[in-house]
Amino acid sequence: MGRLEFLDHTTHANLRLDTHNAANRNFVQIVATEFLPAMHDYPILFTKDPESGAFYAGAVMGLEPGQNLLANDGSLPGYRPADLVRQGFFLSDGKIAIDPDELVFAADGEPLFDAAGQPSETLKRVQRAMHMLHHGLPETCAIIDRFLAHHLIEPIDITLDFDDGDRLRLEGLYSVSLDSLHALPDDAALDLFRRGDLQIAYAQAASIQHIRRLARMRNDRLFASLT
Repeated sequence: MGRLEFLDHTTHANLRLDTHNAANRNFVQIVATEFLPAMHDYPILFTKDPESGAFYAGAVMGLEPGQNLLANDGSLPGYRPADLVRQGFFLSDGKIAIDPDELVFAADGEPLFDAAGQPSETLKRVQRAMHMLHHGLPETCAIIDRFLAHHLIEPIDITLDFDDGDRLRLEGLYSVSLDSLHALPDDAALDLFRRGDLQIAYAQAASIQHIRRLARMRNDRLFASLT
């Protein structure tokens, strides 16, 4: 993140946003309210922040760093996570700030303000995404803490073999253990149910099936490059 400027309709009247900004994002952080829409398109897994060691959740869009298998010219066919929508925008002292040097701001992008200086639909989507993240991040951290307290999060072994003989092993990823979840005492399971955590756990576990789809897509690209 470089220099930040508070977003202003006068200073940034001509600023435009490239909304096709997903091409290089293979893992995008999501919050709890996004699990249900995201589970239909992506594997949802947990990983650890390399600096703090804290767990966070993300949608897997590619099997290798910098490669998004689902993006077509930077756009996504399915659910677009809030962290992608708000890319280039930040909250500073309760106000929206931008890093004008971010690559998401492009001359051929969508305007942030209309002719009257009012927020465009593009900027309104960004505002909604930032609101979702602002409230959703602490809520999601609390859910993850409850999962950890019940020993529900475990490492997941993902090893994929491809037709060209290549093998990929995805490391540093975690999932909810359904075996541990089903072994919980009734009172603990009831508490998670009433909090809405069970829905989150099952959505995450069900989404793992999309790993196979990503592997097929990578395999198809390898085959296409050889023909």
